[in-house]
Amino acid sequence: MTYEYRPQQRRLQEQFDTTRVADRLQGIVHDTLTDSDRAFIEARDMFFLATVNTEGQANCSYKGGEPGFVRVVDEHTVAFPNYDGNGMYISMGNVEETGEVGMLFISFEDQHRMRLNGTASIDPGDPLLAEYPEAQFIVRVRAREVFPNCPRYIHKMELVERSRFVPKAGCETPVPAWKAGMRERGGEDMLPATDRARSTDAEVLDR
Repeated sequence: MTYEYRPQQRRLQEQFDTTRVADRLQGIVHDTLTDSDRAFIEARDMFFLATVNTEGQANCSYKGGEPGFVRVVDEHTVAFPNYDGNGMYISMGNVEETGEVGMLFISFEDQHRMRLNGTASIDPGDPLLAEYPEAQFIVRVRAREVFPNCPRYIHKMELVERSRFVPKAGCETPVPAWKAGMRERGGEDMLPATDRARSTDAEVLDR
């Protein structure tokens, strides 16, 4: 496939004399996930998710997990779990409104990144749900555009430690301090009825 540039994009390309290179780069955009795309995506432990609502208001959020928490289901589809967060559901609400998402995967160690744009859907009964401890539901994204991105401004960084809050099978997930603090300040009734933060016996971590 070839990405179709919009008039505003063409105007900026003409202004900065990048039309020729932009035309050449159209050819790297594809809608089928290759073996190398799969290997890169499934090795990641985080990505950035961009969403938009029906009023055109954009939102960007960080999603983290264990390596492989984003799965390439088939050559056109990726899937990832939604874990407990702050309860606002801005990103996921936008998914239900428009389904339009952009996913940015980055390897800071190798200074490489990939974009995936497509249409997302939420299925509370997705069969993959059983494979992700504590996931609330699964999000599937049908890829429309997949392409590598210029890596020159990626800072080279190394992983120090993965978050201890990522749910794992056979391991009790600790409670974030801000939730425990709500309980201690008398805001327990604001928490979901099944939230472990309501329990005084839950392990609490300060993050």
